[in-house]
Amino acid sequence: MPSFTINTHINNTSEIVFNLSRSIDLHLISTSKTNEKAVAGKTSGLINLNETVTWEADHLFKKRYFTSKIIQYNYPHSFTDEMIKGDLKSFSHQHIFEKNKVGTLMKDVIYLEAPFGLLGKFVMWIFLKNYFKKLLTERNTIIKQFAESEQWKMILKN
Repeated sequence: MPSFTINTHINNTSEIVFNLSRSIDLHLISTSKTNEKAVAGKTSGLINLNETVTWEADHLFKKRYFTSKIIQYNYPHSFTDEMIKGDLKSFSHQHIFEKNKVGTLMKDVIYLEAPFGLLGKFVMWIFLKNYFKKLLTERNTIIKQFAESEQWKMILKN
């Protein structure tokens, strides 16, 4: 069962929104508040199936590292990244793109599990879930901003 889902309506094609969502460069722009950097694996451009990226970021008063891998890829309909190394017990992020009359419905389906048993479940319920929701909502706002203006051309140059 998903931890949470975020739906974002974007006025552009699913191809553009799909590619912006897998852009390492746009991810860095959208997460500037946490000083994210891509430090290993795919560090710029568009991430593809079976590629990994390791992020370094300031979260919850500590520098943290998170490595994810693209484990499913169906252009331009969906892709899934999954944590292969990090502080969480598990993390999976399905990105789903549905064409509609005005553009694209972008769905983020997050499966998130904290470590530390019952204590982790309590922290998840009280704090962690909302923390991730806020981060992803801010990221989606940037994707929407780029997609609905000419800014997407700066990211998707080719």
